[in-house]
Amino acid sequence: MFGIYFGKYLVDKGVISEAQYNELLDNTKNSKVQMGLLAVETGLMTEEQTKEVNLLQQQEDKRFGDIAVDKGYLTEADVADLLDRQGDAYLLFIQALLENNILTMDQVRAEIIYYRKAKGLSALDLEAIKTGDVDRIIPIFVKDKGLPEYIKEYILLTSRNIVRFVDRFFRMEKIEQISQYDAPHCATQHIVGDYRFYTALCGEEEGIAQVARGFASTSFPSDAAAEVVDTLDAANEFMNCNNGLFATVLSDNNIDVVVESPVMKRNHTIIHANEHMYKVPLFVEDHSVDLIICFDDESFGIDED
Repeated sequence: MFGIYFGKYLVDKGVISEAQYNELLDNTKNSKVQMGLLAVETGLMTEEQTKEVNLLQQQEDKRFGDIAVDKGYLTEADVADLLDRQGDAYLLFIQALLENNILTMDQVRAEIIYYRKAKGLSALDLEAIKTGDVDRIIPIFVKDKGLPEYIKEYILLTSRNIVRFVDRFFRMEKIEQISQYDAPHCATQHIVGDYRFYTALCGEEEGIAQVARGFASTSFPSDAAAEVVDTLDAANEFMNCNNGLFATVLSDNNIDVVVESPVMKRNHTIIHANEHMYKVPLFVEDHSVDLIICFDDESFGIDED
């Protein structure tokens, strides 16, 4: 996931193009991190030492790790540990930047510092994004908002289910408190009981369609998925599945809620509330779709054209 977040930052800043961004992500999907880059990033070797080993590899039919051990730069245990980390998503993206001669290592380090400052990330936040672990990443975007814990848990569970069912490379941006949202299309559902809140997956047709396509291909046999024409139906099914799973989690904690039937809004819809209304910006296959959540707000309402 690091490449998704840092890569889009580089695109927005004009450092790389959208085409380069997509190519870099493709490069990371079927690659392994080179041993030298791993050794430098973990502090086991210097860049000069890795260059020396790389030169020796051109003269000897030996693996990087074997030469580094012979030179005394690494131990056998170091090599075993580095081999286990060759799928590191953070380093794979950095490696792609270097191999495509887009940035030097010094430039990468500088841009990461700028990225952290621009996004207001702490050192721990940045490390969480590097891990690619959704359970560590999502709390970055929901902290300091005065949200009740059950809403934070709902956002986290929804994120897990997007990764599980829809798009494992999706990204989230920081949530916003709002009072009104204009939705071209939305899949909506109320949850009532001990907790009362309203959920809606909203956006332009293509964003909703990406959620629908991802969910349909995961949930149904391939022949049935081809017959899923109405994208809002499939998006609503995702919401129903997601909210049903959340209701189960609450039930396990002796909290009783009822998930009402999902409702499709094909026409332009305005969702409004005086308080406790939030927009969670999501990007699925790089298409924008917003998760709208309203809770404990008697002023909540929906106006449909």
